[in-house]
Amino acid sequence: MSDGYPTAAQKEALRVICDQEPVPVEQVAERLLSARRSSPNPGYAPAIARMAGTLIWRLQAQGFVTEAGVGRWATTADGRDLIACLGRRS
Repeated sequence: MSDGYPTAAQKEALRVICDQEPVPVEQVAERLLSARRSSPNPGYAPAIARMAGTLIWRLQAQGFVTEAGVGRWATTADGRDLIACLGRRS
């Protein structure tokens, strides 16, 4: 987190959530992984999955996402405004 301002990776995760909400963290991880070059390192995919969980936790702490059912995430009005997302409005 950068002094309360979302990082590029956080904004990327927020876009994934806005596009597909409500979305489980595993689906966010899959989209983040598919947007990157593959790696022969066996720890690469698990590291991206952990990163997705951390990004969502930080977005929740900043008020940009909220839990929408068990383990599913949706953007808040502030989150949608941050990335100019035209997803659903609550």
